[in-house]
Amino acid sequence: MSEISSLSPSLLWQWFDKICAIPHPSYHEEKLAQFIIDWAKAKAFFVERDEVGNILIRKPATAGMENATPIALQAHLDMVPQANADTPHNFEQDPIQPYIDGEWVKAKGTTLGADNGIGLASCLAVLDSDNLTHPPLEVLLTMDEEVGMSGAIGLRANWLQSKIMINTDTEDNGEIYIGCAGGENVSLELPIERESNALANALKITLKGLQGGHSGCDIHTNRANAIKVLARLLADLPASFQLAEFKGGSVRNAIPREAVAILAVSAENQPNLTACIAQLGEQIKQELQFAEPNFTLLIEPTDKPNQVLTAQSTQQAIALFNALPNGVIRQSDVVKNVVETSLSIGILAIENDRLIGTILSRSLIEGGKADVRAKLRSLAQLAGATVEFSGDYPGWQPEPTSNITALTKQIYDQILGYEAKIKVIHAGLECGLIKKAYPEMDLVSIGPTIRNAHSPDEKVHIPAVEIYWKLLTQVLAEIH
Repeated sequence: MSEISSLSPSLLWQWFDKICAIPHPSYHEEKLAQFIIDWAKAKAFFVERDEVGNILIRKPATAGMENATPIALQAHLDMVPQANADTPHNFEQDPIQPYIDGEWVKAKGTTLGADNGIGLASCLAVLDSDNLTHPPLEVLLTMDEEVGMSGAIGLRANWLQSKIMINTDTEDNGEIYIGCAGGENVSLELPIERESNALANALKITLKGLQGGHSGCDIHTNRANAIKVLARLLADLPASFQLAEFKGGSVRNAIPREAVAILAVSAENQPNLTACIAQLGEQIKQELQFAEPNFTLLIEPTDKPNQVLTAQSTQQAIALFNALPNGVIRQSDVVKNVVETSLSIGILAIENDRLIGTILSRSLIEGGKADVRAKLRSLAQLAGATVEFSGDYPGWQPEPTSNITALTKQIYDQILGYEAKIKVIHAGLECGLIKKAYPEMDLVSIGPTIRNAHSPDEKVHIPAVEIYWKLLTQVLAEIH
């Protein structure tokens, strides 16, 4: 057990410590899932999995609450695996190493997994507690939320008995979420041609030190996308070169923090090219000095590559990803200060004879996703690329008359001493898909303050976790 297990509320933090100790990146949650199932069986709870691996656990009501309305708590099992370049970490084998830094819990060089590990820990702590008051309780734990919500998409119908659900996957103290954006995965592929490298020298350009973050919640913050910054820099270079490598990012739903390009260049052009890169890098650094204070650009000689992209493929690749829309597309007309539609390129990589960009499009409205599709199809047509769309999932439409929202706000206001905010989030929650399987479900989403999710700078606010726990347990006690 790490030092976080001594924090309050103790049962929640002890469960989060256990979760950190069991590797559970997306597609690799099975060890954690089996641990939870074995524990639930040992507690003599009803526990079952559906066809896609989601877990459902039931706990009887406490004395006097047997006739209260059954309620479900929901969290997802997976976490986003992101590590700093100087942190060797195998997310499939190595535990997360949490530590306390003042009022925050962080991880050593990696994502913490507070998204959604704190919510998951709170659900398990409620199940584990012997002194909480609650109605008949269900806990739904879903698979692979961070990489396409396949668990929620395949959720078994007519499985849950509850008509009320609390989703535990939002990240701001004092806020109650009643709606979210839908999303869609995009693969933008550019055919490339290679040839033997006839140029004598090579340069490696590494762009790093950016903040990164959640490609939904942080998309409005002006945080730079490393892939887009590097594409811009390459597009502005006047000296002749050919690409040997162009890559960045590692997961589709995080703003890339790092990107790398390897350029083949003639011996006579290398000094001029190096100077131009340094000059452009300094210019960009000045532009981003407030949004990205740790912006770093490294230029270093590297081994001569055997093959390079042809001059035409080099130009096409740089032009396509420099022109690619990225960031906020439109603000909402309905919900003040909320992004309606956005897209973010999360991964860029060369695979065989194709340069592939993995993009996540988000929108509060279906028309927003359709607009992005049209833009990307047009861009692909102009560039000689192909574009494919997959994993479309719906948004969660707000219901202002929701009873669970009203109760949650009433209790939250009392705990905070001021009014909690009712909000819509520009990120993908599973609530929209759960509503699709359970149209009558009354849903609300809450959570403690988590910052820089989906990046190694992720942290969770310790006092906010205690407030969140008070809210969650009091709602369970007072629901009728």
